[in-house]
Amino acid sequence: MTGEPWQITLGELDEKMGVQILEQSVERVVATMPVEGNRQSFGLLHGGASLAVGEAVGSWAAVIHASTLGKTAVGVDVSATHHKSARNGTITITATPIHLGRTLTTHEVLITNDDGVRLCTLRITNLLLEKK
Repeated sequence: MTGEPWQITLGELDEKMGVQILEQSVERVVATMPVEGNRQSFGLLHGGASLAVGEAVGSWAAVIHASTLGKTAVGVDVSATHHKSARNGTITITATPIHLGRTLTTHEVLITNDDGVRLCTLRITNLLLEKK
């Protein structure tokens, strides 16, 4: 069974964080998020905000792929490395597939600043399930 690619719908946290979708396809999902409103007490982009938005974008990419197979996706593993931080501006979050299978997907998610400097790299694995 194949289906039309799923279209991203923002969740409550995504909306509160100011996430905006720029691009969505099986090959690539791109979103942005402001640093302002997502900083920790020292004025830096919160690492948890980076993980939350990175996991969301990577999961959306997995669900788009899964939907073309008539399935859905759930996250089973996420890991991240913080390379640098940001104090202001907008971050761009880009998910690209490493592996698109029938039962598992793995995506690399890059978070960059306004100058294109890599701030964080995530890897997320999702399990593809039959829709109920």
